[in-house]
Amino acid sequence: MQYQAEVIIELKAGMLDPEGTTVKRALEHLGYEADSVRTAKKYTIVLKADDIHSARENVEEMCQKLIANPIIHNYSVSLREIE
Repeated sequence: MQYQAEVIIELKAGMLDPEGTTVKRALEHLGYEADSVRTAKKYTIVLKADDIHSARENVEEMCQKLIANPIIHNYSVSLREIE
């Protein structure tokens, strides 16, 4: 079976987010009010696995080994079967 995983990587609370800070300042210069701006990355991964449980395990391993740095990032995974 084939699955599509969406992985969202965000900085943990308390970590500096210079890109978010820059966007917040730019928004303020344009006249918008924002209490805070935080950035995140989204990865879309298509993979084959025997079942959704195996697919989730594979994506979790990908995140822990390469995609996310557990010291500074939180991540979330959503999966769906595709044809």
